[in-house]
Amino acid sequence: MHNARIGKLTLDARYQAIRLAWANSRNGQQSRRLVADHDFVVGVENVVARSMHVREYTSRPMFAVASFCLVSFVTSAVALGAPPVASAPPAQAASAAEPGVGKAIQLTSPTQFIKAGENYFSPSGTQIVFQAIERPAEGEVADEFYSMFVADIVFDAQQHPAGVTNIRRVSPKGSANTCGWFHPTKPNTLIFASTLVAPTAEEAPGYQRGTSRYRWSFPKEMRIVEVDLAKADGTATPLQTIEGDGTAYVAEGSVSPDGRFLLFCSLATGEGDIFARDLKTGVKVPLVMARGYDGGPFFSPNGKQIVYRSDRNGDSLLQVYIADLLFTSDGSLNGATNERQLTANEHVNWCPFFRPDGKTIVYASSEVGHSNYEVFEIVLPAAPDAAATRRRVTEAGGADVLPAFSPDGKWLLWTGQRNDAKSSQLYLAPYSGPSAAPSAK
Repeated sequence: MHNARIGKLTLDARYQAIRLAWANSRNGQQSRRLVADHDFVVGVENVVARSMHVREYTSRPMFAVASFCLVSFVTSAVALGAPPVASAPPAQAASAAEPGVGKAIQLTSPTQFIKAGENYFSPSGTQIVFQAIERPAEGEVADEFYSMFVADIVFDAQQHPAGVTNIRRVSPKGSANTCGWFHPTKPNTLIFASTLVAPTAEEAPGYQRGTSRYRWSFPKEMRIVEVDLAKADGTATPLQTIEGDGTAYVAEGSVSPDGRFLLFCSLATGEGDIFARDLKTGVKVPLVMARGYDGGPFFSPNGKQIVYRSDRNGDSLLQVYIADLLFTSDGSLNGATNERQLTANEHVNWCPFFRPDGKTIVYASSEVGHSNYEVFEIVLPAAPDAAATRRRVTEAGGADVLPAFSPDGKWLLWTGQRNDAKSSQLYLAPYSGPSAAPSAK
């Protein structure tokens, strides 16, 4: 995006926009950075535009050490090859009845991570990936950028998720990382965005010393890598670059349900645009090339649509969009069409994510206030001429952002600040479908 536009985006928008804020250079190009005077105190630092003051977010590009997904456990880093480390028993989040989720449990802790966020399930529903900054041992300095972690889910006697264990770092020490995603058809394979080494940004993201300003950056070194988790050892050696050459920020990646297409955001054009790479033919296809920053894209469960957020209106806000994909007779992706804007208001709306049934989309919004982002849900219309409806899903103090469903759609995982420390951490709760007619939108 143009430097002038980047300067205009508010932290909210940026955070949501993609939490691309990625620790240092997320923009990738000339370390473009976003400066915003926000009091977001995002407890969930980095938890993505939705924290209480946006202290830090981790929205889809949650890269920066203080930023995005845009997402902290214990005092020492756990490398992949190290012995499994069990997390402390999950804390029960303060629970008042919430519109769309049951009682939430806290999966990560401020005693382990300074902040953690942007989390997603594996296809089997037995693991999660997230980004975080570990709390250093006494006398040591915390990492400047987010690292990528994988953890196994612990299940109770009823086979309900009850916590996480065997937390291990899969990204190189000192690198900036964001946007993890399990490959849907390659077992035990993870993709995520990484600089591989420390980015060459002029300044780290986060609140600037002596000021209340929050700075985002987009490292040009950011590219998307793939790794076999059986070989991941916390170094760059087993990481294979599948998109990006280190000359412009490339991140916010995910893979189509059939494993054929890599969906991602690139700043190579000077703005945030959405592309897809055909992993079978190698062809790169532009999907959304509109003015402004379009990012944080995900495929629909049937692979025929994409959902994403955009700041194309130039009003420092973010809105959620959906578009249909075009395919040729041989199954190759040929572009996108029939784009529809799902939100159109004066709020920051970002990090949209499909429920596995493809009928609803959850997203985070500042509708309740910039100091308390909450998760909302859009119920897509069954008929083309029908109106979409929506409802609020979470309702608690502190930001709630970056929502993601379990493969069976029964559990919602998100980044929140509903803890005494007001730091960004991971939360999980049973999802409750609409029991009453949602409000028209």
